[in-house]
Amino acid sequence: MRSVRLFWRVFWLNALVGVVATILLMVGPWTVSVPIRLTEALVLLAGLAAMLLANAVLLRWGLAPLDRLSRMMTTVDLLRPGQRLPVTGSGEVAALIETFNQMLHRLETERGTSSARALSAQEGERRRVARELHDEIGQSLTALLLDLKRLTDQAPPPLRRELHHAQETARQSLEEVRRIARRLRPDVLEDLGLVSALTALAARFDTHTTLRVRRDLRPGLPPLSPQAELVVYRIAQEALTNVARHAGATVTELSLTTAGGGVLLRVEDDGAGMGDAPEGAGIRGMRERALLVGGTLTLRPGNGGGTCLTLHVPIDPTDPAGGPHPSEDPS
Repeated sequence: MRSVRLFWRVFWLNALVGVVATILLMVGPWTVSVPIRLTEALVLLAGLAAMLLANAVLLRWGLAPLDRLSRMMTTVDLLRPGQRLPVTGSGEVAALIETFNQMLHRLETERGTSSARALSAQEGERRRVARELHDEIGQSLTALLLDLKRLTDQAPPPLRRELHHAQETARQSLEEVRRIARRLRPDVLEDLGLVSALTALAARFDTHTTLRVRRDLRPGLPPLSPQAELVVYRIAQEALTNVARHAGATVTELSLTTAGGGVLLRVEDDGAGMGDAPEGAGIRGMRERALLVGGTLTLRPGNGGGTCLTLHVPIDPTDPAGGPHPSEDPS
């Protein structure tokens, strides 16, 4: 049947219904009087209804693959790869479904490639901005602090209080610049590894927000590539930021464990939860990052309310050490 064109398939289905109805009229004991009797009219109407019903059932069966294709087209999401339709139906319908599946594969591949380039450029820009903040603005503020200290030592007593206040403001500004630079460029991730970087990240949220972060970061995790480690760190960073800004939570659990031949990151809060709110740009950005390393990101209600985010990153057996760091500046 796959070699039969859709037009002829529909034609033969309708013809089958007509042939069956004609044969029944020929071999059956039915006659039509002139003028027609009520019982004869009822028999004809019943036969017509049966013929239309059979035609509708056969057409629905024949065109069911197109209905499935239409539903898939309206619900497919490239951030959830692997959605495919079974190739069924007539020749034209089967070819259409096969073409649609191939198109999805190409789109997923192209989206993954473009997302990788965009995120790599983003990481490179973050490193550049962090370096400029640290090397230029940080040094300028440090020089300002030294000048203020020298002026404070030489100033008359009435001005020292105001100069001390200016020193404190400059010191706070320097600390804020350093904090922003650390957020943009996680040096501890490159120097000490993923567990230490997540520990420092949780400590910063404990210090600078009202959110209390409970940590369960297991040592001895399977080795991840630098790209995978950066993805895990950025998703944890974005998840904690979302909790602090939007969830209304007081406690968040951050865990990193071994699971399913890879590592499992879990961020669960006791906030208000997502409800029926659609996924925002932050969550979709996390999904894009997860796809870069073959990871799976899921969101579900937490055990005590709130939201539980999990990220599973498999280990690549062909390249356990990974390739180049995605945030390396190509220049």
